[in-house]
Amino acid sequence: MEIDEKYIKAKERVKELKKFYTSLAIFIVVNLFLLVCNYMINGLTYPWFLWITVWWGFVIVVQALKLFGFNLIFSKDWEERKIKEFMEREETYKKESEHKWE
Repeated sequence: MEIDEKYIKAKERVKELKKFYTSLAIFIVVNLFLLVCNYMINGLTYPWFLWITVWWGFVIVVQALKLFGFNLIFSKDWEERKIKEFMEREETYKKESEHKWE
């Protein structure tokens, strides 16, 4: 891998990290606001803010797992393997087609 490619990948990674940390900060601020609103409205007798916190938190956890390398299904390695596989299939198909009429 050349230096330019490494730089581009590192830059993309930093951009993804920045996006994740921004999402996390917004998650914390908004959920604190919702907690205060819930407390002011009904004194937490029915903590409705937790529904939002749980579902949004699930999304944040999935983003974190993907970002920090726990993407088990469609990882970057999987993408690269599939790209190579399709390229090899296409090349094999072309070779077979060329030799078919000889």
